[in-house]
Amino acid sequence: MLNEFDIHDIVVMRKPHACGTNAWEITRTGADIKIRCIHCGRIVMLDRLDFIRAAKKVIGKVETDDRQSS
Repeated sequence: MLNEFDIHDIVVMRKPHACGTNAWEITRTGADIKIRCIHCGRIVMLDRLDFIRAAKKVIGKVETDDRQSS
């Protein structure tokens, strides 16, 4: 069971997505968790409890470019 996670974490889910990967990026947290498939970009919203049951582990964070262009 996954206890700690944050926005932009990459998590491995128990069942693979139809596109073949089981890595997802967390894009929103709260009562519902919004995740985006790393491979095909499909977005899914899960109830927090369902997400916690289905997630196996956090494997990293998405690299974000916070630099401002001048």
